[in-house]
Amino acid sequence: MNTITLQADSGRTIEFTNEIKASGAMKDVYFSPDRTYAVGVFRDKASAELKERMREIVTRYRANLFDQDGGKFWQQHFCWPTDIVCHNGRLGVVAPFFDKDFFFEHGSKNNDMLNIRGKDKEGKWFASASNREKFLDPREKGNWLTHLKICLSIARAVRRLHMAGLAHSDLSYKNVLVDPTKGRACLIDIDGLVVPGKYPPDVAGTPDFIAPEVIATQHLDKTDPNRALPSRLTDRHALAVLIYMYLFYRHPLRGAKVFDPDPVRDEELGMGTHALFVEHPSDAGNRVRRTDLRPQALPWGDPAERPYTMAGPLLKDLFDKAFITGLHTPDDRPSAADWENALVRTLDMIQPCSARCDIGWYVFDNSRSPVCPHCGTPYRGKLPVLNLYSSRTSGQYRPDNHRLMVWDGQSLFPWHADRSLYPNEHLEDRHKHRVGYFQFHDGDWHLVNEGLQGMKDITGCRDIPVGGSVTLADSKQILLSGGQAGRLVQVQMAGS
Repeated sequence: MNTITLQADSGRTIEFTNEIKASGAMKDVYFSPDRTYAVGVFRDKASAELKERMREIVTRYRANLFDQDGGKFWQQHFCWPTDIVCHNGRLGVVAPFFDKDFFFEHGSKNNDMLNIRGKDKEGKWFASASNREKFLDPREKGNWLTHLKICLSIARAVRRLHMAGLAHSDLSYKNVLVDPTKGRACLIDIDGLVVPGKYPPDVAGTPDFIAPEVIATQHLDKTDPNRALPSRLTDRHALAVLIYMYLFYRHPLRGAKVFDPDPVRDEELGMGTHALFVEHPSDAGNRVRRTDLRPQALPWGDPAERPYTMAGPLLKDLFDKAFITGLHTPDDRPSAADWENALVRTLDMIQPCSARCDIGWYVFDNSRSPVCPHCGTPYRGKLPVLNLYSSRTSGQYRPDNHRLMVWDGQSLFPWHADRSLYPNEHLEDRHKHRVGYFQFHDGDWHLVNEGLQGMKDITGCRDIPVGGSVTLADSKQILLSGGQAGRLVQVQMAGS
C-alpha cells in the first residue's frame, strides 16, 4: 500500500496511506501510518473562501481555544483540525485520531452482526431505543449517569464555540462521538464552522437536527434575507434534540401526526412550520402511539412510560423552552450555558437504583418516597438530601436552587462548598479533588471531612475538623465553608 507524503501549510510533514478509510458528504478520509491523525480530502475543488476558512480554523481559532486559560480542558471535547494540505489539487484537513474510548470494543450482538467492533462510536447507535436494544452489546450501553455526563460534555463544547462567536452549523449524532461507558463526548467535523458575517454555512444540517425555521425557508434563495441559515440559534435547537435523544432514546418531534399525505411534504411540515413536541402538555396532536412502536423500542419509545419529566425539574424546564416556547421562536431557546448549568445541578440530584437495574440511576423527584422510574424499585431507608445555601451578605444565607443527593461513597467537591467555584475549564487543579465523602454506617449517614477548613455543625454547635465527621439528621445545618462565597447545607430526610 502506497504512502503519500505532503508538506502542510505549517511546514509539518504529513503522511497517510493511499486508502480511503471513510467517506462523508464532502470528504474522503485517509489515516496516517501510525494512526495518530487522519486527513480528510475534499472531493470538490476548494474555493478561495473555503481555503481561508480552513486556515483560520487551524491557526487563529485553534490558538484561541487551546492556547488560552483552560485550553487543556478542551482537548477532550473537540477533535480540532491541526493543519491543511493540498493533495492532487484538492484541499485536505489534518485532524488528530479519535481517542480509543470512542471506538467500539465489544461490537454488536450476535457475533458483531453489524461489523462495528473497532469502528468509531457514532451517536446514532445510542440515541435510538430500537438500536440500543436490537444491536448493542450491553457492555457498550452505559447507564443514565454516563448519558447525563455525555450531554454535559456536548453542552460545554457548544457553549465554548458560541462564546468564541462560532456556530457548528451541523450538530448531530453523526458529528458527535460518544462513549457511554465513561460518559465522554467529542465534537468532530469542525471544518464546517460558521462565522456570522464572514464564513456562511456549507450545509443546512442533518435531518432530525435541522431547526424548523431552516426547513420552513429552505425553498428560498440563500441570499434572501427571509431565509434562515444555520447559526448559533439553530445550534441551540440541535443541542436540545441531542440531549433529549441521549436521555430518552427517541426524537422529540417524531410522533403519530400525519401533516400531509405526501411523505416529502409531511416531513417538511412535521419538522418545519408545523413541528410539535410529542410531549406537549396541552396539545396532544402529535402524541406517540404505542401500537406504532416495535417491541425493541419499548419502553423508551413510549413517552407515556418514560416521560421527559423524569429528567428532573431543571431539565424539564429547558425542554419546555426548547420544544414549546422556543421551537418556532429561536431567540427563546435555551443557550448551551443554560444546559450546562442545569446538567451540572441535575447530576448532583441523581440517585443509584438499589436494585442495580439496567439503567442504574435516576433523578430524585422531590418525593418523600422516591421510586426508580426504570424498574419500579422503591428506595428503602433514610435518604438525606442536602439543600445548598450561600451568603450574599455577612451572616445571611439564601437558597441556591441546588441540591446534593447522598449515597454511599458520594463525593463532596470544592464547588459544593464555595459558590465562587464552578466545575468548568477555569477550575484550578487544586479544586478538582474531593474534599469530603458520605458514608452509611450502623444505620446512620455520615459526612466525612477530608479537606475543608472551618467546617462546622451549626445545629450541634461544634467544629468538624479535617478527618472528623458529622452525622446527618433531618433539619441539621452544616457550614461547609466560611467566607463571602461559603456555603451552608440544610439536611432534608426523604425515604422511609
